[in-house]
Amino acid sequence: MHNTIPNPGFGTYRLEGATLKQSVHAALAAGYRHIDTAQFYGNEKSVGEAIRDSDVPRSEIFLTTKVWFDNLEPTRLQESVDESLEKLGTEYVDLLLIHWPSPNDEVPMKDYLVALKELKKLGKTRHIGVSNFTIAQLDQAVEILGKGEILTNQIEVHPFLQNRKLAEHCEKLGIAVTAFMPLAVGKVMDDAVLQDIAKAHEVTPAQVALAWIKQRDMITIPSSTKARNIESNIKAFEITLSDAEMADIARLERGERIANPDFAPAWDE
Repeated sequence: MHNTIPNPGFGTYRLEGATLKQSVHAALAAGYRHIDTAQFYGNEKSVGEAIRDSDVPRSEIFLTTKVWFDNLEPTRLQESVDESLEKLGTEYVDLLLIHWPSPNDEVPMKDYLVALKELKKLGKTRHIGVSNFTIAQLDQAVEILGKGEILTNQIEVHPFLQNRKLAEHCEKLGIAVTAFMPLAVGKVMDDAVLQDIAKAHEVTPAQVALAWIKQRDMITIPSSTKARNIESNIKAFEITLSDAEMADIARLERGERIANPDFAPAWDE
């Protein structure tokens, strides 16, 4: 299951225009083969152009996009995905996610998940998944689609929000965890524990945070605009942390949730 999604991926949130294209090219040059975007990011067109302009064939790239919550009504969902494919300049994506569950269940989950599965049948996506789903919502989703349909749940995970209960539940259901915001918007750089571990390995605290996520058997999608950081992020996957170091990082949990909009579901504690 985890081998289906190349790890790490390259996240494109908040990137646009020339900066986005340079960053995607740097990522592909560094060896990334998984690019993550979303309707909400407003950059699908630039992502598509960057992929087309690169030396790496489309068939070798695992491309993810996500459906925004105001596009969940089934007809609109399918139209919006056609629009995404047109912007991306591709006939299919490798992974199509529901970006957020429908706020207050305005659109019943069954309606939009069945529509999502239909797009897979039509060949518009190879795999389907969800993002920001809670334990209860995952159970409901699996009940609707059956086991083995949902490839991943993309959730916020970093040393200060470790999301263990939800991650364990994903594992139980055979759903891979994709960790977004793995560097806690740069906060990992200032943490003394991560700095000490980084020193011991002669790497950066960011690399330690990424190695920790990999050792928890999760996929992650760090983002950067600097070629140097893009390269060091993928090199982080060569680091092995000791059990003691993993335990030290486990103690950094403080429930610090960064992605928490007013339409978010009732999170698992």
